[in-house]
Amino acid sequence: MQLNNITILEKQTLAPYAHTQAGGVVDYLALPKTHQELQQLLSWAKLQKQSVHIFGRLSNLVVRNGGLRGLSILLHDMHHIQVQENTITADAGADLILVTEMAMSHGLAGLEWAAGIPGSVGGAVFMNAGAYGGQTDMVVSAVTAIMPDGHIQMFSAHELEFGYRKSVFQKNGGVILSVTFALIPDSKRNIQLKMDDNNFRRADKQPLNYPSNGSVFKRPEGYFAGKLIMDSNLQGARIGGVEVSKKHAGFMVNVGNGTGNDYEDLIKYVQATVKDKFNVTLETEVRIMGER
Repeated sequence: MQLNNITILEKQTLAPYAHTQAGGVVDYLALPKTHQELQQLLSWAKLQKQSVHIFGRLSNLVVRNGGLRGLSILLHDMHHIQVQENTITADAGADLILVTEMAMSHGLAGLEWAAGIPGSVGGAVFMNAGAYGGQTDMVVSAVTAIMPDGHIQMFSAHELEFGYRKSVFQKNGGVILSVTFALIPDSKRNIQLKMDDNNFRRADKQPLNYPSNGSVFKRPEGYFAGKLIMDSNLQGARIGGVEVSKKHAGFMVNVGNGTGNDYEDLIKYVQATVKDKFNVTLETEVRIMGER
């Protein structure tokens, strides 16, 4: 189906697009290339009374086997990046890793912590992503978004209501268009060394050889989720094709045609086991969506 020059695919599985290589079928799928195309798709969905789901690079999401109704929009192809003095402005769909490399190549520091995070710029803002002592809210100066009534709104840093894995976009219905990062000049060598160190630590500790969503659970106050899971003897626990990583207990990996339902069922099993053993409630960092 065509909407002007935009192709809208029908009955598409999300699995090939997802970092977990798992995910059910969506009614409609579109990959806009520009802000204008995204606006057209949102207008079309409103006229057709279709629900809308917006995703960056599907790196922090579990979609159940039954999939999603309505229109799903992937922002993969909205990936323009612009460097101007000490700032970088990137489209919501831009690869976060590519943005960190762009910052390094221009001698701009502040994004080294994100060097190996396989997500989108918009997703990083939406979830206030962070690692190795850095976090999105430390470097974002402005965000442009389409609001539910269709108008374009600019948010300054203090309006983003950042918290631990939280932002204002989790409650205001806005769709992130672009993000501006305020960075600090530094030598390319210093920046590269920090990025290399973070990437080495990731490769050393994380199961990067299997599809996954990264860290599954938020950090419980006073505890570490991975240690609780490890101390519950859950490493290697498996449901269907999804397994609690033997390398890092905080990860769940797709070791053999795992599905969204497998991920959800294993998450619930781990939560119940840790609750029973330590009386600690593990909250998911990943989002779980769709029909069973």
